[in-house]
Amino acid sequence: MLTLEPVPTVAHTAPPTFMDPAKAGETLRAQVDGRSPMTVADAAAKTGLALRDAESGLKWLSTEYRGQLRVTAEGQLVHLFPSGFTKPWEGRDARRRVMKAFGRGLMGVLRFVVRAWVAIVLVGYAAIFVALILAMTFARQGNDSRRSDGLPGGVLAYAFFRVLGDALFWTFHPWSPFSVYSASGWGGGGYEARRFAPRRAEGPRVPLYERVNRFFFGPPAPPDDPLETPRRVLAAIRAGKGRIGLADVMRATGLPREEADPMMARLMLDYDGEVGVSEDGGIFYSFPALRKTAEGTDASRASVPAPPPAAWDRGPKPLPPLTGNSAGANVGIAALNAFNLFMGFWAIGNGLTLERVTHLFDRVPQPVFDTGVPIALGVVPLVFSALLFVVPIGRAVARPFRRREEAEERGRLAVLRAVLERVRSKQPMTDGVAASAWQGATGKPAEPKRLDRELIALGGDIAIEPTGETRWRFADLETEAAAVAAERDAAAEEEARLGEVVYATDER
Repeated sequence: MLTLEPVPTVAHTAPPTFMDPAKAGETLRAQVDGRSPMTVADAAAKTGLALRDAESGLKWLSTEYRGQLRVTAEGQLVHLFPSGFTKPWEGRDARRRVMKAFGRGLMGVLRFVVRAWVAIVLVGYAAIFVALILAMTFARQGNDSRRSDGLPGGVLAYAFFRVLGDALFWTFHPWSPFSVYSASGWGGGGYEARRFAPRRAEGPRVPLYERVNRFFFGPPAPPDDPLETPRRVLAAIRAGKGRIGLADVMRATGLPREEADPMMARLMLDYDGEVGVSEDGGIFYSFPALRKTAEGTDASRASVPAPPPAAWDRGPKPLPPLTGNSAGANVGIAALNAFNLFMGFWAIGNGLTLERVTHLFDRVPQPVFDTGVPIALGVVPLVFSALLFVVPIGRAVARPFRRREEAEERGRLAVLRAVLERVRSKQPMTDGVAASAWQGATGKPAEPKRLDRELIALGGDIAIEPTGETRWRFADLETEAAAVAAERDAAAEEEARLGEVVYATDER
């Protein structure tokens, strides 16, 4: 008889499960004190989470609550949350968003009003006033002495209206060589010039309402790309063999240190990154998964991506032009609005109500009575035209302040460049070097307190040399640069190479 021996069972170990980083972060937030520094081991011990989940939860908390990192002399990482698990900046950011949304809404309403004003009121009132001018001019030329009492303002008004009518003709008539249309993309001057001269290739013609919109509110700003900053950081990571430090992030983006640090925590979650510490305490970030590339001469040989341009080479966003229109278009729009403004003022001064206008050209003169303040031909064009002039004047007054902000941003980037380049080349950083960099970028000397704030924000500490000279030391950036350089030298080229292609749908 055969005896079947029992087959020993083999215990299969289930693969480890990973908790969602957001869930792990919420577990940490509920059970630990956010104001106390903690290591990954502290977080795991206080919550019972696995080390891997405690680490991912701390990364998630760093992105949510702007956490920071400390490194001990032995190279351990310590997570720190200066504001605890609170967001005191939310109120400020919310107010800023509300003000920005209010500003966008207000500008949208104003833009709509301007366009409606252009289409209905600005051009319409100008046409009405010009029609009145011409009608009164022809009435006076009819040798009817009765018209001398019916014309508000008398001979002086007639002379002014005649000159103004000629000015409007030579400014806006498309056949005029001085027409604003010829200076704004409508072709050359005059009918004959447009008939025989080739049309200038200056792109699509900007419509009249858009030129007026630009005159009052400036050219439209291009939309911001929310992925532009992450793209620059990812390009810097790939150019640095998957290893990067905060100095590289600031170089590529121009972000201040307090913004670059939490952004790296978010990128570690999104792109499988890891944070490491060198023996000297330098922090670096590793993204080996981002090195895989199909670019190169063949599938097994990877090319080296080019680093993104530095923030100081790009500079801050240039200040847009005040209007973006030609000088002729600006003069024409301003003249048209000023014409309506003066006509509204003149109509109020002469009591030019609608009722009086209806009797202005009666064949049999009627007695003229005071019928009140002219609203349609006086108050409306006067008030609206005055308000429309306030907007570009306000923008022109604020322009020097915006130029100052742009110059200060150039100065900040120049100081950042000086610090990072001197840290990389191991050259001393002094107040004179920072002041020279600021003045070279802005053309003006910087306030010493402003330079101190910028250098302190980069982690600088003042050190006194044996010679008595004062210099700035950036211990974090110096140890970080050494750590990143060592990690890049040790990075394996196999991380970027692809394996041999064994199947391809494009080959048959």
